Amino acid sequence: DVQLQASGGGLVQPGGSLRLSCSASGIIFSRYSMAWYRQEPEKEREGVSCAARSGGWTYTADSMKGRFSIARDSAKSTVFLQMNSLEPEDTAVYYCAAVRFRRYSSRDYSSRCFTVGYDYWGRGTLVTVSS
Repeated sequence: DVQLQASGGGLVQPGGSLRLSCSASGIIFSRYSMAWYRQEPEKEREGVSCAARSGGWTYTADSMKGRFSIARDSAKSTVFLQMNSLEPEDTAVYYCAAVRFRRYSSRDYSSRCFTVGYDYWGRGTLVTVSS
């Protein structure tokens, strides 16, 4: 079975940092591009950051650029989301997702990594930013 296990969420004060992890099993990690999304209560899910399978190309949504960054560790089959300078508006459930790289060309994926059809989704980890 394929599993994407997200962890690292929790309660943090405004201005603080968290690093989320998403550990993948049941897939050949190097063959998948990875992404992080988040969803606030009663709002639509939004893309946060994505990384091509090689890890050489990454993208972070404009509203989070400079504060959030994505990285992948192929040896651990894990993708990370480093979140700094957290704000109350960052409170959400954060999800990781995986898509087999062959489904999309590099150009296609890099142009719309938040709107491609991901093959697998993790359960999410809750991040609460509050004083």
